[in-house]
Amino acid sequence: MAHIPSSISNLINHFSRLPGIGQKTASRLTYYLLHKNNQEILDFGSALTNLKQNLQLCSNCHNYTNTNPCLICQDPKREAQTICVVEQPLDIIAIEKTNYRGHYHVLHGALSPIDGIGPEHLTLDNLYRRLQNQDIAELIIATNPNLEGEATAIYIQNMLKTNNIHITRLAFGLPMGTDLEYTDEITLTKAMEGRK
Repeated sequence: MAHIPSSISNLINHFSRLPGIGQKTASRLTYYLLHKNNQEILDFGSALTNLKQNLQLCSNCHNYTNTNPCLICQDPKREAQTICVVEQPLDIIAIEKTNYRGHYHVLHGALSPIDGIGPEHLTLDNLYRRLQNQDIAELIIATNPNLEGEATAIYIQNMLKTNNIHITRLAFGLPMGTDLEYTDEITLTKAMEGRK
């Protein structure tokens, strides 16, 4: 970056490596921080530095936690016989906003042969062992509605064919406020299949 001090361009480059942040947003964030006082910048830097300290993966559900097992797995008020399988820990935050009060299992990704991600790269073995050792009535597959998420859902269903676990998949369909004419074919197909 021409005519920009190296400390500024360095931070812009680091911000732009984050998902969903392009050069413009990275520049805005950097220049925003330049207007903050030194203590706020030190606090921000400390938060980044300490992000992974004392964090571990829950040995049960594989969510990030400061305690093992995590607080969700320890909670006696949650439905112990229901597990919701998600791709990433961030998905738990979205599902927690609903009335779901069961347990979780985080895969830390989805099957993607093109990217070299096979079953061995996910926590599928741990999920299988968990289902063998616990009395689970329902497994909710909440992988993303894309090719990788669908492939992962099908793999899990095939992996558990011989088990007597009720397997469900999140319903897919039309978002509120959308027009049918602008909806893609796959979304419309899923909406038709999942109609009530």
